[in-house]
Amino acid sequence: MMGILHRVMRIVAWAAGWLPIWLLLAPLLAAAGAADAVHAVQVLREGGCGGIVPAAQPLRRDALLDRAAALWARGGAAAAAVRASGYAALTLSSVHATADDAALLALLRHTQCRTLSDRSLRDLGVYQRGVQTWLILAARETSTPPAGAAAGAVSGRTTAPGPGANGKGPAMTGPALAARTLSLVNAVRAHGARCGDRSFGPAPPVKLSGILSEVALGHAADMARHDYFEHEDLAGRSPADRVRAVGYAEKLVGENIAYGPESADEVVKGWLDSPGHCENIMDPRFAEMGIANSPGRLSRRGLYWVQLLVAPKA
Repeated sequence: MMGILHRVMRIVAWAAGWLPIWLLLAPLLAAAGAADAVHAVQVLREGGCGGIVPAAQPLRRDALLDRAAALWARGGAAAAAVRASGYAALTLSSVHATADDAALLALLRHTQCRTLSDRSLRDLGVYQRGVQTWLILAARETSTPPAGAAAGAVSGRTTAPGPGANGKGPAMTGPALAARTLSLVNAVRAHGARCGDRSFGPAPPVKLSGILSEVALGHAADMARHDYFEHEDLAGRSPADRVRAVGYAEKLVGENIAYGPESADEVVKGWLDSPGHCENIMDPRFAEMGIANSPGRLSRRGLYWVQLLVAPKA
């Protein structure tokens, strides 16, 4: 899998009652707060979010990811901070929460439990400043990655990483690509699918949207031009932000991205083999889709793929 697989969620819930602290106690209290954040993550993983998802093994605290979390807190993207820290990440999730220590566990349980319970993640980094907590969860690269990589996210939730695919088929662009991808997606929605531990029954077909395909192409081309692989673009915009920017009124936005596949068949197979991406494709709330790819121009010469799945406002 090439590139860092990245999902970013930011959550805010201001909690009253915290007081200024004496400067000499700041390091001690900061460490205590970080310990509370680590405890909250481990409780959610070991308990499977209260039985909602399968239990996950505890994460290892990693000094490089602690450094990355501190760098991320200064601004910029979490993935860039992880690269700067020297941690070689294969899979990466990041959460920025605003709540005091007493409210943090409840906040994470209600908003980020599935993200924090991702069983593909192994290590944890934490940084706290006041009532703000930056969490980075990751898994290291352990071997030479294969040619394909994929990542998916829904605005308001995250998805798990997936392997590359080995499907065959000619490379397509424009109308042919859109038509083939739409056909593949609607075929699996019509029959239902099993996405990891979850089974999905048949879902209504999605319609192709030219506007969403243009948004998808814009992000694919931007990743190709600037040699990155993330849902959040270099301007800090999420998939939902990019959809809103063109005047599209949305209720829910999902995005699957991939790097490496050479055909619509291959990329769709890779997404369906990954539980999180598969859940995006099978979500019955989505009614419209955009799809595009763009060839890499710098260190990566393969195709960058972006699929948008959207529930429009009535």
